[in-house]
Amino acid sequence: MSAINSVIRPVASFGRGFAYVFRAPRFLLKHPALLRFVAIPFAINLLVFSLAVYFGLDLFTYLLEQYLPQGDAWYLAILYYLAWLVAGALTTVVVFFGFTVVGNLLASPFNELLSERIESLVTGTTETGPFSLSGFLSDSGRAMLTELKKLLFFIIGMLLLLMMNLLPGFGPLAYAVLAPLFTLFFLVIEYLSFVLMRKQIRFKEQRRYVFGKPLMMAGFGCAVFCLLAIPLVQFFCIPLAVSGATLLWCDFPLPDKE
Repeated sequence: MSAINSVIRPVASFGRGFAYVFRAPRFLLKHPALLRFVAIPFAINLLVFSLAVYFGLDLFTYLLEQYLPQGDAWYLAILYYLAWLVAGALTTVVVFFGFTVVGNLLASPFNELLSERIESLVTGTTETGPFSLSGFLSDSGRAMLTELKKLLFFIIGMLLLLMMNLLPGFGPLAYAVLAPLFTLFFLVIEYLSFVLMRKQIRFKEQRRYVFGKPLMMAGFGCAVFCLLAIPLVQFFCIPLAVSGATLLWCDFPLPDKE
């Protein structure tokens, strides 16, 4: 029995973390007033995606016309379609990083408001007073600065991992293991930070909080990654991830921050 429990508990912890992202839609629909905080990030994501695809494909078409040999030969047709497959793959990469970086940067003030309102509904407490434009602009600047710091952290981390990948022998293997784990860690910190920064929790304590529940946090990060990988669902990923992270915090706050 103890052996079975030792297997079931980790799986259950991972599954619980994974489920928080998918609890978010039901919670948002139960509280329609929150949907206005979803609509603005959705519009921002749609705009970022549309501009990236429009200008990216327009540039790619121009490059094909300029540098790809023209003709009716069968191999040129195959080369043309292979080039478009490469363009599709590159677009997928751009979308992933665009939504996790640019989308979060531009929508961060609204994500912070969404997180704050969700916590207020769950806990029954209110941390801020009435809405004011000056306060919103001040909070917006702080939120965007925090996003830039997280972006810098992610870029430095990935550069260090890429340098490790160049080491002979164990380098590629270490990169293959550490890069996905670092990406999951970044996704967890990215969306939990809307709560953790509001609580004025330092980065050291944030790491302690995340690594204190590694399987649950890994499940949450995997769920966010899955949403980012699904076409069109990506538009809703950011508000759903913010909502799921806030619900997770409400269920498992730091003892000294309750």
